[in-house]
Formats: sequence, C-alpha cells, structure tokens
Amino acid sequence: MSGDLGPDAGTCLSEHVPAVSEPRRKRHTPARDLWELTKPGVTRMCALTAAGAAWLALQSGDGPFPAETVADGWCSPGFAAGFAGVVGASLAVAAASAFNMWLERARDPLMPRTKDRPLAARRLSSATGLGFAALLQLASIAVLALFTNPLTLLLTLWATVGYVLVYTPLKYRTPLALLIGAFPGAAPPLLGWTAVTGQLDLGGLALFLILLVWQMPHFLAIMLFRRQEYARAGIRCVSVVRGESAARVQAFLWSLVLLPISILPSVIGLTGPLYCAVALLLSLGFLGWALTGLRPFGDRATELRWARRFFFASLIYLPALIVALVLDVVLR
Repeated sequence: MSGDLGPDAGTCLSEHVPAVSEPRRKRHTPARDLWELTKPGVTRMCALTAAGAAWLALQSGDGPFPAETVADGWCSPGFAAGFAGVVGASLAVAAASAFNMWLERARDPLMPRTKDRPLAARRLSSATGLGFAALLQLASIAVLALFTNPLTLLLTLWATVGYVLVYTPLKYRTPLALLIGAFPGAAPPLLGWTAVTGQLDLGGLALFLILLVWQMPHFLAIMLFRRQEYARAGIRCVSVVRGESAARVQAFLWSLVLLPISILPSVIGLTGPLYCAVALLLSLGFLGWALTGLRPFGDRATELRWARRFFFASLIYLPALIVALVLDVVLR
C-alpha cells in the first residue's frame, strides 16, 4: 500500500507545460477513470515486490511447500498460493488507492499533480468511487481467504486499514505520517512471502524491512520538489514543517540505514554473495547521492534538480535490487 506521495507521482512537471503537449492529453472514459482510481503505478510496483517475495519463498523451501522452480511448479500448490497472494495483495493495494482518492476528493483539486484525478475532477461520482473501492477490497478478501491462509489475510487487512484510516488523515497533522505510512506501504513483499510460507519469519521480515526503509528517502525526495504543492494542500510533510535542509538530512540518514538493511537477505542465508555484492554497490551509490544533498545549494533550481534525480535514483534502486535477488537465486 505504497503512499500516494510516491511512485504514482511520475516526473515532476513544471508549471509551464508546452502547448505542443496539449493535443496528446489522454481521452477519459469511465473504464479509464476506474483504472486510474487504482493508482496503476503504485499497484504495479507492489505487485512486483509481492511476486518477487513469493517466488523467493518458493525457492527457499520455507513453509509447507518444498523448494520448486517457477519452470516446473506452474500447477503446484505452492505456486498457486503464491500467485493468489500476489493477486490478493494487488487488489488490496488497488482498493486502498481508491479509498484514498475518495477520502481526498476535496483536497486533490488543490494540487496540480492530483487535480485531474477522476473524483477530484468529478468525472466519477463519489458513490461510484466508494463502491468500486469496496468491490476491490471484497475481491481481495475473497482471493486471500480462499487460496492463501489466515495470516496473509489478516496482514492485508492491517495494511489496508493502516494506509486508509491512519496514514491518510495523519499526513495533514504530522510529519510522522511518513514513517507510519511506510509500514503498510512495505506490506506487499511480506504478503507474497506469507502467502507461500504461512508464517512470519526472518526471510519475510528482511524483505519487509528493505521496502520500509527504502520508502523513506524515496518519499522525502518527492516532498522536496513538491513542497509548495503540499503546503497549499495542507499536507504536513517534513519539507513543509521542518524545512528542506531537515528533509535532505533525513534522506541521507535513511539511506545510511538502508545500507546494512539491504544485505539482510544474505546475512540470514536467504541469498548468496552475488546479491550481497550488488546490494552493497547499489546502496553505496544511493548513499553517495544522498550525501551530495547535504552540500549548500546555490539556488532553488539546483536543489530541485538534485531532488528529482535522487527520486529517479530511488526508482532504479528497488527494481535493480529485486533483479539481483532473483539472479542470485537462479544462478545458485
């Protein structure tokens, strides 16, 4: 249930959009608007992390299923449970995103990034948005209840409630909402893992911690280059309440924490030296970029440029880490 400050943000558009881009504006239809309610970018990233964790759990042999590869396990109970976990988690993320847009339909028009959302622009009625969110949530519950296990279902409900009813209202009250929201935001890999294993163990928790810590510098970067938008919307993020320097320092400190956290899978024996080496290199590079944010910036434009590039670096970091993890397991 990744936060709405993040992956769906895309690139940071300037206030002056070239006129030539106007004819390329997408054509809105009811089906497209319903699709947009799910925040497809967020849902896609969460599905990727859940699938990677489920696949890794199958390879590790933890839980009730023997170690099996995707190639020879298409019809196996373990593969079916993992697939259902990914589908159920993705439906829950989509539902949480739709609930979030419904709750924020009055505030979204205040920000350029969100003013064209289906409910904010009133292309869909409030009742339609709420009903669609509820339908997605019921579908998630059904899939997880029928094809996974009670633990995965309970964790999914915890993450949805935490994101919708705790994080969403808190971000208008305290900068601590970022950390609080990172917990449900880190749930997808844990859900993929528990769908296969049926238990909370070191493997699933290590993947959960990586995503939890990664979210912090990722979102702090967005808060830096969208500070004025968040201020207008009343969002009490770090850059608005405590200043941009504090946000850059926090981004560095969380990047520093990410360094040892990223190699946890190798420390506990889940992955081998290939993943450990790649994770160290990626994390050191990411930390180095965060370190450059501590220097004095001569002007606002330079600072914004750094924040955007740091944000894109975070988008590259996570998929690269997942690829390294998969390659390590396959080659071993």
